[in-house]
Amino acid sequence: MRVLVAGASGFVGKRLCPALKDAGHDVLAMTRRPEQYRGAGEPVYGDVADIGSLRDALKNVEAAYYLVHSLDSTDFQKRDANAARAFARAAAEAGVRRIVYLGGLGDDADSLSAHLASRREVERLLAETGVPVTVLRAGIVIGHGGTSWELTRQLVERLPAMITPRWVSTRTQPIALADVVRYLAGVLEHPETEGRTFDIGGPEVLTYRDMLQRVAVIEGRMLAIVPVPLLTPRLSSYWLSLVTDIDATTGRALIDSMGNEVVVRDDAIRRIVEFEPTSYNDAVLQALGERARQRRTR
Repeated sequence: MRVLVAGASGFVGKRLCPALKDAGHDVLAMTRRPEQYRGAGEPVYGDVADIGSLRDALKNVEAAYYLVHSLDSTDFQKRDANAARAFARAAAEAGVRRIVYLGGLGDDADSLSAHLASRREVERLLAETGVPVTVLRAGIVIGHGGTSWELTRQLVERLPAMITPRWVSTRTQPIALADVVRYLAGVLEHPETEGRTFDIGGPEVLTYRDMLQRVAVIEGRMLAIVPVPLLTPRLSSYWLSLVTDIDATTGRALIDSMGNEVVVRDDAIRRIVEFEPTSYNDAVLQALGERARQRRTR
């Protein structure tokens, strides 16, 4: 199948492209800088802010992965909505048979954060031109280079103690990056996943406190966590930008989302794309191992 990956050089995309290529697909890696692309697949120019470039990139494409989103700007909701509209329109005009989108977990009955609400809006906009969309909703993805994972790792490694807001007690269902890639690549082999939405997650439901403390144990560190209910998201984001590499704008968007419980409500995907999901501890070890290997090769 001829497949385009929008966001090919991103955290998930650069792992997905080789998996799709290994599965025998003809992979087009869409990027704004094709001359700099060194990953799997054929690099093609495409910018979600330029519908003309999307039309060119999507020519003769049968399936398209949409892995584009932004958190590092205050108007990310507007930017992501405009990008999704343009991509959906270009995909329909090009005759693309299906779109696969990686969205976010969260119960629609809750008051979703701006970040998660934006993910839902993108789901809707991608489908509004009639191209069938397969949506995979994930919570925190554990893998080297992922923003949420880097936030976790850096907090544990840089602070022996931390003052946190109430979100440390929120439940989440983290998933290994390798498992996200397995699901994304796997749905392409199953026509029955077209036009459907699936929750994906790892085998364990944990609180953010659990996650932080597990990483501390794995790394042999001591960690004290002191929840402070009055610590606001804005103050938390400033604090994170001081002690981690995450900028305040991105940090605030992530922290706002940490008030929403993000767990799998329906595991139907496991009966379609079958494999044994990776445990949280093993996912952490994989992420730390990849980071160590990259540091050695620099």
